[in-house]
Amino acid sequence: MELSGGDKMEKSYYQDLFLSLLEPLKKHYSRDCAYLELGAAAAGYGSRIAGMEGFSRVLWGLVSYWAGGGTDESLLPVYLKGISVGTDPDSKEYWGDLHDKDQRMVEMAAISYGLLMVPEKLWEPLGEKEKSHLADWLYQINLYSQADNNWQYFKVLTNLALRSVGRKWSKEQVRDAMDRYESYYIGNGWYSDGKRPQKDYYTSFGIHFYCLLYAVFMETDDPETAERFRHRAAEFAKTFIYWFDDEGKALPFGRSLTYRFAQAAFFSACALAGVECISWGVMKGILERHLEYWMAQPIFDNGGILTVGYTYPNLLMSESYNAPGSPYWAFKTFVCLALPDSHPFWKAPGEPLPELSEILTVKECDMVLCHRKHEVTALTAGQYPVMEHPFAAEKYAKFAYSSVFGFCVSRSFHRLEQAGTDSMLTFYAHGMYYVRRECLEYRVSENRVYSRWSPVEGIEVETWLLPMKGGHKRRHTITSTISCVVYDCGYSYPNCMEETKMTESRGFAEVCDDNGRSRIEAENGDGDGVVITALPNLNLIFPNVCIPAVRFAVSPGKMEIGTLVETKFTDRKIVIGGGNCYALED
Repeated sequence: MELSGGDKMEKSYYQDLFLSLLEPLKKHYSRDCAYLELGAAAAGYGSRIAGMEGFSRVLWGLVSYWAGGGTDESLLPVYLKGISVGTDPDSKEYWGDLHDKDQRMVEMAAISYGLLMVPEKLWEPLGEKEKSHLADWLYQINLYSQADNNWQYFKVLTNLALRSVGRKWSKEQVRDAMDRYESYYIGNGWYSDGKRPQKDYYTSFGIHFYCLLYAVFMETDDPETAERFRHRAAEFAKTFIYWFDDEGKALPFGRSLTYRFAQAAFFSACALAGVECISWGVMKGILERHLEYWMAQPIFDNGGILTVGYTYPNLLMSESYNAPGSPYWAFKTFVCLALPDSHPFWKAPGEPLPELSEILTVKECDMVLCHRKHEVTALTAGQYPVMEHPFAAEKYAKFAYSSVFGFCVSRSFHRLEQAGTDSMLTFYAHGMYYVRRECLEYRVSENRVYSRWSPVEGIEVETWLLPMKGGHKRRHTITSTISCVVYDCGYSYPNCMEETKMTESRGFAEVCDDNGRSRIEAENGDGDGVVITALPNLNLIFPNVCIPAVRFAVSPGKMEIGTLVETKFTDRKIVIGGGNCYALED
């Protein structure tokens, strides 16, 4: 999907983009408008809740558009009817009663955002009966438990909405949630996603995002907390900016990557809350390049609907909570549309990223971040989520993640070409391939990442990752009680079939084409270079990839191996699916 024409400095440019994404959805609302039905794929909470989710998530963009003066109200009758019907227990399209840790709690946040931002559109037109139904339905969030993570803020926003329209709310539940949020804070602007090791995009679009909304809505009633949230967001921005490269691509890391351009929602929320964490022009530039990148990728189906996947439709990489409407959490990035036309954000021309350090150690997120033109990579220490969603090892525990080359997930650990072992040390033992998962210990120091881990009983590994220009070095000390084979695997590289060259030699492997390469070379240890041709659709960015690796024989005892991992790729803009497997823009 192409961006609309016009001056990117102007608000209308972003409004038009939002409306172009909104238009294909209009024919997919249910008969009584309470559900947005976008596909047949399933999530763990069933199709009815999935339809409610789609209905709600659109509001992140639609409410912001209306709050900022947007004049297209073609969907306003749909949403007034849908909210009335969805919260009416006697309706066939009733959204249902809640239970503990209910997905509908997530979606209450968007509806509550609507009541707080545009009550004149989504509350005041309702009759007294409809208002009571809506308030009663929302209040349920106070009667059931939520996950002890970013979910806590859903009940904060919901109770603030109920309070704003003069309905029953729970001050106690708000206070409890705020106390829990405070316990997640780990310093330098960073939160963990609950009291657990997990630090990923939920820090930006699941915690800071809601904290900044709190700062907007509670500026008068709780100025001290509002100011604290603004200050922390400004601190967070200093390191989070390293997750974006010069082209607008963001680091693919962690879960919920199907939300795509929600990766930049933090900067929109900063603008809404008046946090000039970096200059308005730099924030504007990040947003416009980010959106341009995503709009150039094949992330829509033939009807213009966002798909589950990353740069292309891909159910394989999804989580159990990814329904057809889930990707519309990306509309959080459009909260900047609520800014008035006169806001300096709209007046500022988009600026490039400021001068950034080539290497930055961020202990709070257990990463060493390497920034070079048109690519950001992260060397990771091995944080591992307590809630083990699908592909936890692939999404959190690889040695390195790249905004250019992405990463692979696994179809099976029985065959190497199915195992998605890029940027991993992979042991073949007992007829299976084993990789780093939860570490026994790990730490990040200045320009160095250390982890101690065990892939399978009888094997223990100490790994050091050392960043360098153009790549990184790995040092592994392996202590084993069994004989096996180990593969040290480099970055995935796009496999464009006859256009791709593969080299395997003693201690060295490389995959390349005219635009770049991925290579790995043994610097210590006796190994053989191999190229793994991965099954299609394992990689998040490129549908077909190859993985260079060095294979070593492991005998009982202790051994040390070391490798040099390097990549190079064009600095031209990448479009997935063009040409043979990707195309380059001028």
